[in-house]
Amino acid sequence: MAYGANPYGAYNTYREVGVKTASQGKLIVMLYEGAVSNLEKAMALIENTGKIQAKNIEAFGNHLQKVMDIITELEISLDMDKGGEIAKNLMSLYVYFNKVLLEATMDHKIDKLQFVHKMLSELHESWITAANSTANSSTKMPGSAPSFSIQG
Repeated sequence: MAYGANPYGAYNTYREVGVKTASQGKLIVMLYEGAVSNLEKAMALIENTGKIQAKNIEAFGNHLQKVMDIITELEISLDMDKGGEIAKNLMSLYVYFNKVLLEATMDHKIDKLQFVHKMLSELHESWITAANSTANSSTKMPGSAPSFSIQG
């Protein structure tokens, strides 16, 4: 590799190919992973005193913005026609999560972030199970397709 070349180029290309070829369930899992990871990074910037150092405020806001962007992407991926009650419940949760995160952006309350983190982590685990069971099933039952679509 030539000096000055981007050493992360191959990794970024690999990630991009992985995203483009992933199943819808896997994409949802990846979105949740990104949300949980960024939320953990934001929470780590809140000190035991409940304060954020001035030098970390921008990073805190950026991490929470990424989480809110991911949640918005999850919202727009819901198929409200096919998803029925589950899609409606997820939509309500996503709207609520973004409301709580917006409040936490301003008041830096760790308990709000911990609540959203707990809920996103539980949803993440559920999607891992769903994605794995869908990927491993050899026979597709009518109507067993995911009730969401990813649109970029």
